[in-house]
Amino acid sequence: MELLVQNPFYELAGLLALAAAVGLVGLMLRQPLIVAFIATGILAGPDVLGMVHSAEQINVLAEIGIAVLLFLVGLKLDLQIVRSLGPVAVATGLGQVGFTAGVGLLICLALGLDWVTSAYVAVALTFSSTIIIVKLLSDKREVDSLHGRIALGFLIVQDIVVVVAMVLLSAYGVGEGKGGSGLGVGGVLLSGLLMVGFVVLFVRHVAERLMRRVSRVPELMLTFALAWAVLFAAVADWLGLGKEIGGLLAGVSLASTSFREAVASRLSSLRDFLLLFFFIGLGSRLDLSLLGDMVPEALALSLFVLIGNPLIVLLIMGAMGYRKRTGFLAGLTVAQISEFSLIFMAMGLTLGHVLPASVGLVTLVGLITITLSTYMIIYSQTLYRWFEPWLGFAERAVPHRENAHEQEAEAERPHDIVLFGLGRYGFELGKILADRGARVLGVDFDPRVVERWRTRGHDGTYGDASDPEFPASLPLRDVRWVVIATTPLAPGLTHDDNRLALIQGLRDAGYRGRIAVRCDDPWDGRRMLSAGVDMVLSPFVDAAGQASDVLGFPTASPERPVERASA
Repeated sequence: MELLVQNPFYELAGLLALAAAVGLVGLMLRQPLIVAFIATGILAGPDVLGMVHSAEQINVLAEIGIAVLLFLVGLKLDLQIVRSLGPVAVATGLGQVGFTAGVGLLICLALGLDWVTSAYVAVALTFSSTIIIVKLLSDKREVDSLHGRIALGFLIVQDIVVVVAMVLLSAYGVGEGKGGSGLGVGGVLLSGLLMVGFVVLFVRHVAERLMRRVSRVPELMLTFALAWAVLFAAVADWLGLGKEIGGLLAGVSLASTSFREAVASRLSSLRDFLLLFFFIGLGSRLDLSLLGDMVPEALALSLFVLIGNPLIVLLIMGAMGYRKRTGFLAGLTVAQISEFSLIFMAMGLTLGHVLPASVGLVTLVGLITITLSTYMIIYSQTLYRWFEPWLGFAERAVPHRENAHEQEAEAERPHDIVLFGLGRYGFELGKILADRGARVLGVDFDPRVVERWRTRGHDGTYGDASDPEFPASLPLRDVRWVVIATTPLAPGLTHDDNRLALIQGLRDAGYRGRIAVRCDDPWDGRRMLSAGVDMVLSPFVDAAGQASDVLGFPTASPERPVERASA
């Protein structure tokens, strides 16, 4: 350990090696990477290995990571989502925040905390981790599902609450003379309005043209995006608004450009790398002996977040006409507190409103809820199957918001093929089938994709392939083929396979026609054939074979299983 103290480079190398080792162990145990990051922070902390000595350097990397995180959140703040899901996003977001803050305050008071500390802790419990939710939903390819889009909608509402809370706290700190640029409360609020005004003008007149120039050199895009995020964070911090708000506004300023997905993809790996130092810094500040005295209080608050937050979301969405499954899956996304909860408590500590013990309490709640909710989101479909018999109270007799008139009209028309998945492969396959005279009903969980399919003159309906109840609502009587063209999940994300759940749902609904499934590798194809599908579609193999035919080297026979012997 003496080498680590003497040389920060050796320290960084040791921390990265520890993170890689813990991540590898987590991968072997099929644990999420976020859990491995948290474990790395605890192991590197002073109470275990004591590897962290260059606290200042690590804090700088962590702050850059937070700025990049907020930049990417701002980059995803599509106001169209709020507009299209406005009522449910606002009602669920504000309802969850109000419920958690109110009931959380009462629980904290009952646990013996004073009023100020209880208020801080209650507000900290209302924030959910956008980064964890978006990452897990992206890994499961559920960001564009109905429950995923609703979750993003009320996360935007939560982000607005976070911004308001931090602005007010920063302004109060300035008023107390404890930071900022010396502008005073009014000056800080005015500075915030000026920054928002600058962002509006930048979006309207500069953003698209500037990004078009930057994109001419792809290598420059990463540097520009990182510089933009950190610059905004620095300016906002100097004005007393905080680095977090600056990073968020930087992302919003580029969110309307056509290059936002390219920017996000280039920064995502850097974000994960920098956030590692956030967790290391968090672990290095933990006093495990102090946390041990707070286990009962932390467990009580953790149970409240893990159970109460999903329950209130489920009830609100049920009252608004959504099905219990949609409400349950969306509710699981808020079963944790956020990294912003810790930042919020740290601001209170700086202002002298709370003691280090209360920061430790929220940190422990964060560790418990982030870890457990990660598994809850990953295994959400399994949890729904377990709890589904007891969720009838959270669904109206007619969940009208999910019974669209277009679906009813299309259900009356006969179809030859039901095509699940209107991504790049499914969309092109559906067009070719329709051009050749097949009556195709396209199904996808992204309403925007379904709308694009409909504008081409095809029948399409919103639906989630992982919903075991959904196939029973489809017009399957005249269907000859069901084609599952969804992209297979990467191994290790979850033990569930949505395609197998869909196949079982089709059989349970009485469908006796043939089923074709997209598979991207031979092992997956053999697995699907053994599950009873009639045909395996291999896009890459088929495309390569067709290219070989075009080049004048036809293939005599394919080297992959295409159909079951009985088919």
